[in-house]
Amino acid sequence: MATRAGSADLPLHGGRVPRWLGDRMTRLGAVITQAIVHHYGRDEYLRRLANPFWFQSFGAVMGMDWHSSGITTSVIGALRRGLQPLSGELGIHICGGRGSQSRRTPHELVSIANRVGLDGDHLSTTSRLVAKVDSAAVQDGFDLYLHGFVVTNDGKWVVVQQGMNGEKRQARRYHWFSEGLTNFLDSPHAAIEGRTQGQIVNLADARANLSRKGQLELLTSLGPDKIVRELALLEKEPPNTAEGQAQFELPHLLMPSHHDVRPADVNMRRLHGNLAAAADRGPVDFENLLLTPGVGARTVQALAMVAEVVHGAPYRFADPARFSLAHGGKDRHPFPVPLKVYDETIGVMKSAVQKARLGLDEELQALKRLDEQSRRIERYVTGPDLKEIVAGEFRRSSQFGGRSVFGWEPDAAEEDQI
Repeated sequence: MATRAGSADLPLHGGRVPRWLGDRMTRLGAVITQAIVHHYGRDEYLRRLANPFWFQSFGAVMGMDWHSSGITTSVIGALRRGLQPLSGELGIHICGGRGSQSRRTPHELVSIANRVGLDGDHLSTTSRLVAKVDSAAVQDGFDLYLHGFVVTNDGKWVVVQQGMNGEKRQARRYHWFSEGLTNFLDSPHAAIEGRTQGQIVNLADARANLSRKGQLELLTSLGPDKIVRELALLEKEPPNTAEGQAQFELPHLLMPSHHDVRPADVNMRRLHGNLAAAADRGPVDFENLLLTPGVGARTVQALAMVAEVVHGAPYRFADPARFSLAHGGKDRHPFPVPLKVYDETIGVMKSAVQKARLGLDEELQALKRLDEQSRRIERYVTGPDLKEIVAGEFRRSSQFGGRSVFGWEPDAAEEDQI
């Protein structure tokens, strides 16, 4: 039975993803998807998308704001654009999105089902039911505004949808997974992530079965008018919050409101493992890449984190902020996006995937060795503190083609002369 996997706070952020970043997210998201499917298959890729910790890390390694609600919208959008041309090859289809796009999801699913031989009416009904459960059966103060539906050629699916509470400037993301799902009203969520804010009514919880039956009986026996009168009397009684809290005793990923990445947000042992593995494996496995002056070694550091997104076990994604140190963030947190590094990362991943399709696995295996090395040496390796690492990135930002929503990073030498 699919159950909730955890919860997390996601601060609401406005604004749009700039074109220069959105295009790169599209390309990197596609090649990471191809690498995962090549190594582990489509089912495992769906399991990753259904994991809220992995999903947040996936968005962070692509250069989005590491802690914000915007990761949901941008990742779904990037995958929709990047995987559409690959849908025939991978058998993976991305539907829906934000606002009006979400409302077109049932029709998109029918169209896809007709092409690949699935039951379109069933998928369309599933999409509507999932949205209805999270907007009506789960009453938690968050209004749905995004609905992303990922379906494969064999009919398996993941839904990622998000609601917002504008008053509290918070978002909640809901993850659903078809694997093991037998009932839409029997604890169906793979995960719900968001701040617990007061008493939550979750009629989709398995433990709410008696409540659902009781509500139907009340409606039949009392009628709407008498129910309203009874409710007015009940509201005078102090609420019993124990039952509501029990429904959400889940692992909780706390995404703080501060923008900067702080030591408490990062597992430094794992970060030092990433950096040390890049220094150790880079000259061995990426010799040609390192012939590029100035940026090759830094790209291998980014590749170490991308490799972990492809190969890492679920428990390794408890600190999504760490993955923002691969390609920075569009708002300069933890540092501006190093476009030269980003483009090299895409180039290496694209080359590795293309060769793997021809049966030449060496480059993809090099990335796997990079991840394995990180895990081997993180137990004993040490390195600079986070403040030092981030400061170094800022110093070299113009060299790496640093860019943010505020513009290009100026050359540090030129600034010193002013």
